[in-house]
Amino acid sequence: MFGTRKGKKIAILAVSLFVIAALGGLVVQKRCAAEGGNDYDSIELFTDVLAIVKKSYVEEVDTKKLIYGAVNGMLASLDPHSSFMPPETYKEMKIDTKGSFGGLGIEITIKEGILTVISPIEDTPAFRAGIKAGDQILKIDDRFTKDMTIMDAVKRMRGPKGTKVILTILRDGFDKPKEFTLSRDIIQVKSVRFKTLDSGYGYVRIAQFQEKTDDDLVKALKTLKEENGGDLKGLILDLRNDPGGLLDQAVKVTDHFISEGLIVYTEGREKDARMQFTARKSGTEPNYPMVVLINGGSASASEIVAGALQDHKRAVVMGTQSFGKGSVQTIIPLSDESGLRLTTARYFTPSGRSIQAKGITPDIVVERAEIQQSAEKKDGHIREKDLENHFESDDKAKEEKAPEKEKEKSPAIKNDDQTKSDYQMLRALDLLKGWEILKKISKAN
Repeated sequence: MFGTRKGKKIAILAVSLFVIAALGGLVVQKRCAAEGGNDYDSIELFTDVLAIVKKSYVEEVDTKKLIYGAVNGMLASLDPHSSFMPPETYKEMKIDTKGSFGGLGIEITIKEGILTVISPIEDTPAFRAGIKAGDQILKIDDRFTKDMTIMDAVKRMRGPKGTKVILTILRDGFDKPKEFTLSRDIIQVKSVRFKTLDSGYGYVRIAQFQEKTDDDLVKALKTLKEENGGDLKGLILDLRNDPGGLLDQAVKVTDHFISEGLIVYTEGREKDARMQFTARKSGTEPNYPMVVLINGGSASASEIVAGALQDHKRAVVMGTQSFGKGSVQTIIPLSDESGLRLTTARYFTPSGRSIQAKGITPDIVVERAEIQQSAEKKDGHIREKDLENHFESDDKAKEEKAPEKEKEKSPAIKNDDQTKSDYQMLRALDLLKGWEILKKISKAN
């Protein structure tokens, strides 16, 4: 009997405390509402909560941990790209822009509350494992990613070289989530790759916009011209699966192909966030035909380049709709060597188009497709040479030598299996060649 009464007293006490706490919260809410939600009241509310947690939480908590958690939550509530970076993460971020870091090689964002791959970085564990743009990451090892911040996800995917991490991926076309086991590596991102596709036709691939991207592009264009007798008949600029990077590098890259006019402009609340970037005549490339390749993994800085070249009618944009990240993040260092990544502006193409959540629409839509090489006779057609007792050409000896001569002129396209199986790239090359043929026909007439 005594035990029962004591239990009732404890229950009554607990209910009473809950009611008091609820009434106290109601009083604070009414006071804030009455005073119009003044900033000082909001700060006072924060300090009240901080004091209560410090005093009454079941375990002792470090104040800095609480502050970091509060700041992180505040920024995460703004948009998917704003975030707080503790000192260690801020240091890693600065290393990232130089193109060398440890991890898997995935650019990620939060889309509709789900951790989503913007694109895998070329020649990284993620790229080799078959991770694709648009993949939804449901779990990292045994931890679900729901409500996980981008910085927390990045931290979990980083690690010593050779260690493994399991990503549970959901993709369009999958019946159920699939696990991908990846081995971490030191990610050395080579910003610019290039080659001659065929005589006079160059190819430049920008994987990510880093500190030296513009310098590397200058070297690439110089080498391509030297390989092709000093001039180019056309150029393919490949920005597929390029997640972006540094704004100033995107502007410099675009400036090589536009002699004057606006490249990009930004609009934000602060004066410093409202900027315009224009082209200069010096250093502009000759006006050879260009095709820019984009896809759903092309984001941010790569969309700036594609949008500017499209608006100035300097290049034909080919591929599929780009990602649609049209916001500018400013990195702000803090006193304790931590940092803020804060969305401070939106950027617009020269014609005033906003890319945010829309992306760049290609001039010519070309879906990704697999090309399978087949023997000549398997196409179902009979040719003259297949007929019995057909006539041989008088120039047979010359014809036999012709392929060898062509092979010398264009070794890349003859020997590069990746090039031969890249449908979008081949379509771009066909367009450039067709352009050259039409020019010759026009001159002849």
